[in-house]
Amino acid sequence: MSIYYASSKEDITKDALQELFLSVEWESGKYPNELLQAIRGSHSIVTAWEGDKLVGLINALSDGVLTVYFHYMLIHPSYQSMGIGKKMMNVMLDRYKGCKTKVLISYPHAVDFYSKFGFNTEDGANPCLSQS
Repeated sequence: MSIYYASSKEDITKDALQELFLSVEWESGKYPNELLQAIRGSHSIVTAWEGDKLVGLINALSDGVLTVYFHYMLIHPSYQSMGIGKKMMNVMLDRYKGCKTKVLISYPHAVDFYSKFGFNTEDGANPCLSQS
């Protein structure tokens, strides 16, 4: 298996995004047009590919100086536990090493993964709220 990494937003199609997001059962995969617009509006991304199949993605929303928020981080289930997420997160952390604050919201089962990169849970932090 040969995985390669890219940072181009223009190479991503809505079909590739939809397939990846639905593979992990994320609701945003049901809105491929909006999802593509959101990814293209990101400050930056890192993607993982096997051939022409999108198998991983992380994106950053940032002011480029003080704060970066890692919004999406997902790996296709067939490609999890292969070091792809670690590689993508390391690229992003290096890219934003000058930012004073790095934030992400994690599902409980992924907290240990992110703690390996120096992320800590915030005491007294409120849970993520959403409005649909």
